[in-house]
Amino acid sequence: MIQRVMIVEDEFLIALDVAETIESMGLEVSGFASGRKHAMALAASSDIALVDINLSDGPTGPDIARQLAEEFGITVIFMTANPEDVNDGVEGTLGVLTKPAMPEVLEQSINYAIASRIGGIASVPRELHVFRQTQH
Repeated sequence: MIQRVMIVEDEFLIALDVAETIESMGLEVSGFASGRKHAMALAASSDIALVDINLSDGPTGPDIARQLAEEFGITVIFMTANPEDVNDGVEGTLGVLTKPAMPEVLEQSINYAIASRIGGIASVPRELHVFRQTQH
C-alpha cells in the first residue's frame, strides 16, 4: 500500500523540495498545508505528515501534530529549524529532523516512519531525534 504524505510547511519552496523527494520514493504527496485549517482538511487522506513548528498561523505545529496523531492516526515527523522547541516530544509524534534536511536523510526518516506504521524494521537515521514513546 502506498503511503500518503502531507507536508505542513509555510515556505513554499521548501515544501516543493520535500515533495520532490517524497515522489522520487514512489510515495504520494497528499497535499500541502501552511496552517491548521489546511492540515485538518488533508488529514483524512494522509498517513504520514512532515510538520514545521512555525507556520502561517503562528507556532501551531506542535498542536497540529498532536491532533493529526491522536485524531487521525497519522505518523508525524517534525521538520524544523527550531528542534529545541519540541525536544521533550509531543504526544503521539515520532520525532524531529532539523532543517535543512538532505534528501537522503528525509528518505531514511520517511522509511523509518513507514516501518513504524506497518510494524516493519528500519534503522533510525542518525539525524532523526526519535521521541520516547509513552505507554498508555
